[in-house]
Amino acid sequence: MTDAITRAATLLKEHRESIDRLDAILVFTLAERFKHTQAVGVLKAQHDLPPSDPAREEKQIARLQDLAIQADLDPEFAKKFLNFVIQEVIQHHKQHQS
Repeated sequence: MTDAITRAATLLKEHRESIDRLDAILVFTLAERFKHTQAVGVLKAQHDLPPSDPAREEKQIARLQDLAIQADLDPEFAKKFLNFVIQEVIQHHKQHQS
């Protein structure tokens, strides 16, 4: 192996290790977020509140898009991601109301 290939292999390994760590952080962060949204769902069910809050959802999407811009992440991707998460949360809230 040439020095360039060895260096490339080392860099690739380092990037992949970072990606693996970040994936773990994402999973644990989402788990923590869902613990809180589950608690919100129980609270909403106990007080007969609707499972979704469109005004808050809009504010959260705008907030996340702003954060994405600050983080140099595509704001449309951030919006799609949060919309996916919100839909999952709403489904969980609806389950608590059954």
